[in-house]
Amino acid sequence: MKDYHISKHNSFYTIGLNYKKADEEVRGKFSLDEIAINSLLNKAKELGIDGLLATSTCNRTELHGFAQHPYQLIKLLCDHSNGTVEEFQDVAYVYKNNEAIGHLFRVGTGLDSQILGDFEIISQLKQSFNRSKKIGIGNPFLERLCNAVIQASKRIKNETEISSGATSVAFASVQYIMRNVSDITNKNILLFGTGKIGRNTCENLIKHTKNPHITLINRTKEKAEKVAGKFNLDVKDYGDLQAEIRKSDILVVATGALKPTVTKDLIHTKKPLLILDLSVPKNVHENVMDLDNITVIYLDQLSQMTDETLERRKQFIPAAEAIIEEAKFDFTQWLETRKFAPVIKALKMKLNTMKVEELDYQSKKTVDFDASHAEIISDRIIQKITKQFANHLKDDNVDSDSSLELIQKVFQIELDHK
Repeated sequence: MKDYHISKHNSFYTIGLNYKKADEEVRGKFSLDEIAINSLLNKAKELGIDGLLATSTCNRTELHGFAQHPYQLIKLLCDHSNGTVEEFQDVAYVYKNNEAIGHLFRVGTGLDSQILGDFEIISQLKQSFNRSKKIGIGNPFLERLCNAVIQASKRIKNETEISSGATSVAFASVQYIMRNVSDITNKNILLFGTGKIGRNTCENLIKHTKNPHITLINRTKEKAEKVAGKFNLDVKDYGDLQAEIRKSDILVVATGALKPTVTKDLIHTKKPLLILDLSVPKNVHENVMDLDNITVIYLDQLSQMTDETLERRKQFIPAAEAIIEEAKFDFTQWLETRKFAPVIKALKMKLNTMKVEELDYQSKKTVDFDASHAEIISDRIIQKITKQFANHLKDDNVDSDSSLELIQKVFQIELDHK
């Protein structure tokens, strides 16, 4: 990537792991919360990495950035998570340059999602870039790439039906409940955790089950009250969790903690209880399954669920891929212009120096010389000359490397290659 004058490092990499090879337990070890991501980015900056994105969702953890070698990024991830390099190597993938760019397009447009057409990752991508930019590790390449992926995502949403209907883990959980629980409108539902997945699940529960018996609990009660106020639901204190579980027929856990928040010690009920754990790492301890009348469904089980709607979406994959190819082509074209931008800039500076010298000479030699008028004319000529060279270099039929070398030779341009 040095040729594109974007990073001092040679290559752009994506390193990561996702639901395809890593189960919930392994993904949980490499999961990064906001504090860990900020720490990782700051450390990367200290190490001289000049462009890096970090994304961590329930389905994947990935780093996208510039490095001399991908191991630099792998070590950063392992140092800031609970996973080891050995565990990472068992389930990981590493993409370089064009493959890394293509991978980010597929992730951001929902084609690589655990549930096809789930576009929730795009908000994560926006958040990731804004975080990197704030820390000072989001360079023009990453900004342009993220914007290109976001635009492709919008086009796919608008021009295909790959995201028709609700497509998310939240929706999958509600579908599971509706298929496996009879008389759903009269069941007591407890939602523990009101982060993004919790909120989305709550909206889907209300929309599809028409159930008025939904109670919310969150460690920070104010957050639960904010969600509850929108839908006129009950909110209980965190200290009431055990009592509320006893009353419930369905418990949805979306707490996003790094360790289990629900264990068998919390559950004292004699009636059947369905528990759905939407968290990564798992927030419902596996010892809960030892209890009678308790059914626990974890995230990966929900995500494997297919239905007619999801099958129908598959027919729109070719159209989505065509949009991605167009967006990638436009991005690559922009990237190619970065290759010769320093030469064009240096050429413009050279022509400006020549202009200044000539105007100074003419002002001394010519009576009533109109310097301001001559400046306007010469600036326009310089603009046209540099534009002509830029258009020449953009031509697909032109050997841009040879042309750049010739321009530098003719105009005696020396670039700073630091």
